Amino acid sequence: MLSRAGQLEYYNHMRRSGRFGLFCVCVLFLISSHHVSAGIDFFSIAGNAVIMYDAPSTKSGRLFIASANLPVEVVVNVEGWSKVRDSSGSLAWVEQNALSKQRFVIVIAPLADIYQSANEDSEIIFQAQENVVMEWIDSDISGWVRVRHRDGQAGYVRSNQVWGA
Repeated sequence: MLSRAGQLEYYNHMRRSGRFGLFCVCVLFLISSHHVSAGIDFFSIAGNAVIMYDAPSTKSGRLFIASANLPVEVVVNVEGWSKVRDSSGSLAWVEQNALSKQRFVIVIAPLADIYQSANEDSEIIFQAQENVVMEWIDSDISGWVRVRHRDGQAGYVRSNQVWGA
């Protein structure tokens, strides 16, 4: 790591060399670029049998096939591709048109209780086993997620028992 004096000397050298202006233009371009965006958002896999790649290209290696409604966290978007993370923490690239804004969560606890209201004293409506995917309805109550099972039952689950909220 450079000392403060070393950093100042490097800055002055860059400024005098004429490369400093080019450097600033490059930084501004990267900051304002519309082709690359970073942020964390949850989406789901839109269709069945979506190929997940190790790089943003259909010519890159195929990692696995994801099924419909699998919740993913978008880490970065690059020109029609999204780098996503799944509930296990695995990273992969997927074409952006294979993602849906409709959100789902996946149960990460061995068995999750789904309650009638956001209160552990309320009635348990049903239980969901690990890896069951449910539609995310909202997360308006701290520590709870409102979900709907594919059979239509809806209720509240503790947020630490699901991933994707």
